Parts: sequence; C-alpha cells; structure tokens
Amino acid sequence: MRGMTESLASYLNANQQRHLDELFALLRIPSISTAPEHTADVHRAAAFVAESLKQAGMTTVDVIATDRHPLIYAECLEAPGKPTVLCYGHYDVQPPDPLDLWETPPFEPVIRNGNIYARGAADDKGQMYAHIKAVEALRAVHGRLPLNIKFLIEGEEEVGGASIARYVATHGERLRADVALVSDTALYAEGVPTLCIGLRGLIYLEVEATGPSRDLHSGLYGGAAPNAVFGLAQLLGKAKDAEGRILIPGVYDDVAEPAPAELESWKSLNLDEARYLKEEVGSSRLTGETGRMVLERVWSRPTFEVHGIGGGFTGVGSKTVIPAKAVAKVSFRLVPDQDPDRVIAAFKEWVARETPPGIQTEVRVMNASPAVMVSPDHVAIATAAKAFSEVYGRQTVLIRSGGSVPIVGDLATHLHIPSVMMGFGLPDDALHSPNEKFRLENYYTAIRTVAHFLTLYGG
Repeated sequence: MRGMTESLASYLNANQQRHLDELFALLRIPSISTAPEHTADVHRAAAFVAESLKQAGMTTVDVIATDRHPLIYAECLEAPGKPTVLCYGHYDVQPPDPLDLWETPPFEPVIRNGNIYARGAADDKGQMYAHIKAVEALRAVHGRLPLNIKFLIEGEEEVGGASIARYVATHGERLRADVALVSDTALYAEGVPTLCIGLRGLIYLEVEATGPSRDLHSGLYGGAAPNAVFGLAQLLGKAKDAEGRILIPGVYDDVAEPAPAELESWKSLNLDEARYLKEEVGSSRLTGETGRMVLERVWSRPTFEVHGIGGGFTGVGSKTVIPAKAVAKVSFRLVPDQDPDRVIAAFKEWVARETPPGIQTEVRVMNASPAVMVSPDHVAIATAAKAFSEVYGRQTVLIRSGGSVPIVGDLATHLHIPSVMMGFGLPDDALHSPNEKFRLENYYTAIRTVAHFLTLYGG
C-alpha cells in the first residue's frame, strides 16, 4: 500500500474484515440525537465508541455526562516532545425519514456496488471510526504512537453541538493540542485527495408569524382577516431575487472575496456543471448569482435558505381555515469576515420592516457560528497534504466547503489551534437524505491515510 510500512499494511489487511464488522455494529445503533425516544440508543453508541477507544490503547477514556447526550474524551500522551493531535468526530446521526425512500433499512448496513449504505455511514460514524482504527493499528504494530493523541467525540452534532461548545470553552488545558484532526468533510471527487481549508458559518433561526387570535372560518372571514401562512410566505418571498441574490440590506457588507489565486485554483478543478446539475442537484437548472461560477457560489458566497414552513391545516381531507400562526425555519450561511451578530441584527430589522400588514412576527435564533479559514501554510496542513498525496498517488487539492462544522470555529476560538479537515466522503453520499452511503474503499483508505498523517506529523 502506498504511504505504508510493510508491517502496518500487513496489519490493516489482516484486520480489514474486523474493522468493517465493528463499523457495521456501530451503524446498527440508531443514535438519532434529535429524537427523545432514541436517547438510550445514543447512550449505547457512546458506550460502543468508548469501548473501541479502550481497545485502541487509549490510556484514559471518559464518558462525560452533559445536559443532553454524552461526550467522550480519551487520550494517550506517551510521546514526550512530540506534537499532540486532537481527533474530533460525532457518533449521533440524522433521522432517517422518509423511510419509504430507503432501498434497505437505514440501520441495517449493507454493501451494494462497493458502497456501505446506512444512516451515519459517511456522516460521521465511518469517518470518525477510521480515526480510532488508525490509532489502534499504529499502536498494535509499533507498540507505541508516533505522537500524542487526544479524542473528543460528541453525540449532539446533528442538534447544534451545545454541550461540546461549552466543554471546549471551559476545558482548554485538558484539550490543549497543536492541531485538531476533523474528518467530517468530503473528497472533491472520487480518488482526489482533498483538504478543506475553509468552512461557511451558519445562523439558524425560526420566524413565527401570527395573524388572527385563532384559526378562522375562511368563508366567514376570508377577504378581511390576515392569513399567517400567506403573510409568512409573502415575507420570505422578499428575501431573495429570482437568481438567488439576497435582498436583505447589510448582508453583503462585510463579505470577503476569495484571493485571485484561490479562484484560479477552483477554475482548474473543471467542475462539470451538467453532471453536477443532473447527479448531485437533480433539478431542471441551477440558480445563484450570475457572473459567479458554481464553486464560488457554494464555497465563498453567503446564502439564505428556507428549510420548512409549518402552519394551518395539512391533513387528509379539507378544513377551510385562515391560519392564526405559521413558523418557518431558515438559515444563513456565512463567509469570511461576516459577523453573525451583525447579520442577525440586519435580518431582524428587515423582518420588522417587511412584515405584511395585520401580521406580527417573532425571530428566534437557534444557533450561530462564523466562517472559518485555515492557513494552507501551517505545517500540519502541509504534512496532511503530503500524507494524502502519498497514499493516493496524486496531488492533494485544497478546497473550501459550503457546509459548516461548528466545532472547528470553537477549537480556533478557545484552543487557538487550526483544524486539518481531512474528509473521505464523496459529494453524492446523500448526507441527511435517504440511502446515505460511504464508499467501502474510502473507509479503508481513511484508516491508512490517517495513520500515515499521524506518522509523518509525529516525525
């Protein structure tokens, strides 16, 4: 295997089936963090991960109770004078709904066409577990680790990560490290070693609209009474123009443009827009700001999206009411230099000004985090790029991600360390959707690559 010593390659080959069986056992646990009825399953997944860390040779493994779901901290600090890497991951998953769209049950992992299909396969159980198996392999083969290792693994990433954010903010000494390793992103394309050096930030909000004091008969009051659902739709319809440009004043004020060299590197990736439209988006056309390439729109531009609207009657049959209340869940994705507080203030001011007559609105902030950029010149990033290239046999590309990984910002703010965002998923892995998958070979390659990175960085 490229980038591997013969002894390590032999160990990984000999234990390949066991590593897969263990991942399947973890994937069978429905650790859905947002569903109270699955609280026991979330705790069961935490116990499974903690036991795996013990088996990997961690000298300390703590399952830490929180207000919601457990954190897992582990360490092995037996390499004095060597760097310390803090490995992050999460064992909780999104709900699998709608179940009827899954080809096989979401918590009964199967292999089809070279892919592992299961909820959490790529996000993030498969990638997180690869860290543990890489550390296990290094310790088993060499009897020791090439550097110092810490793990911090959470069970609330899919519900905002409040517990880990508090823990990072208050346990700086325990978590002290030179760099974090985060595998919760994706390769740019199959076989292309990829490091993510930028993430968009996220503001998640609820907007509630209230019209009449109660639901009203649409025959008796239609034409005179304000409709909360329609009023909310009118409001949200003013947020963007037909091309997707945000019309809320102030949102673009602090947006930092990518450097010319970065834009040129994105152009060199030669994104196939037709394939992207057909295979990843699956719509009749792409939208977004004219004059900007697709990668620019999804990596370096702010967005405003509506995730769902609830209100009125949507059951079987008919019920002619004018709804009294409606709620929309919305979000902004932020880019470098945007301040979440300033964007929230601009949004609240806009909502107050643009709310239709007869409708009252309330904006509730669920969570907010800024965008994050990591310097490509940091020694850990350069080492990770080298490890990736040597395992894959081709040049590592540096990209941004349109998504958000809030822990990366927390680690930068409170621990003052950068994150090596070394992801092994693929753009079409259907994260948060039915038939989520993780390429089987990418699971094995993740273990090899992480082990090689830790070896090089320890040297």
